[in-house]
Amino acid sequence: MSTNPADSGRVHDAPSNNWVYRVLPRALWPYAQLARWDRPIGWQLLLWPCFWSAALAANAAAALGTFSVGRFVFHLLLFFIGSVAMRGAGCTYNDIIDHDIDMEVARTRSRPLPSGRVTRAQAKIFMALQALAGLVVLLQFNGFSIFLGVFSLVFVAVYPFAKRFTDWPQFFLGLAFSWGAVMGWSAEFGTVGLASIALYLAAIAWTVGYDTIYAYQDKEDDELIGVRSTARRFGDHPRPWLFGLYGLAVLLLFVAFAIAGAGFLAYAGLLVAAVLLFYQILVLDIHDATQCLALFKFNNVVGLIVFAGLCAALLVRLM
Repeated sequence: MSTNPADSGRVHDAPSNNWVYRVLPRALWPYAQLARWDRPIGWQLLLWPCFWSAALAANAAAALGTFSVGRFVFHLLLFFIGSVAMRGAGCTYNDIIDHDIDMEVARTRSRPLPSGRVTRAQAKIFMALQALAGLVVLLQFNGFSIFLGVFSLVFVAVYPFAKRFTDWPQFFLGLAFSWGAVMGWSAEFGTVGLASIALYLAAIAWTVGYDTIYAYQDKEDDELIGVRSTARRFGDHPRPWLFGLYGLAVLLLFVAFAIAGAGFLAYAGLLVAAVLLFYQILVLDIHDATQCLALFKFNNVVGLIVFAGLCAALLVRLM
């Protein structure tokens, strides 16, 4: 049997035992790969700022006596569906823009477009269908949230080009990926409060940190083809930068919790998350691509713990 990822229908950097390859017909694999359904970590990391914001807003609403369990659960469901749809649309868009670059990078050469398993026209149609699903979700929110959701497309559109003109493309990813931090608050209150702004800035710092770790997988290829990244910018000494980024994220999360009046258990969750963030920095080996990917994925646990702390604080308030 061929060991070529393109011949096997898989991509080089995707787990081969994912449900996509066990459930979907082979003809649909390239589309699942464009949307990264075989790599759920992307939509998971996109989802957490949304969930954090919804839970933080729920804490504030409970203090005001306006909290609704049904509304909270409905918002979480919408954010879940929207995160999967829009992450898929964004990845498909990114692959269309980066078609030529992906052909030059070993890790991405086996993706559907550079390997020729889908055409650019097919990819564009698939992107439009995913964006339409995201729009249907967005229209379930209030008018101000709809405006915010549409405005976020500016950051989504710019991000794929950022690696061509700045050493900080991870910052532009953070602008797009963290937008849910204001959406959850807006969905509850119809405004953007100081708590959600602090949460948004925290999520940006977190995103720059974890995506820098991810970028060290491609550092050598990026240097060869001239793609810019924070991994190249930080070079062999990323720890001071990562301590600063993750430290800023923790500080701003603390500020957001304080402004919203979150309970003690939210801070307990934040403390555990902070330990896990700094653990990543201490054990990081930038020359071990496998470890970099594992640490990047570990941030899903960090996001879950912050959300769990906020939910626990909410439950205590409602008791």
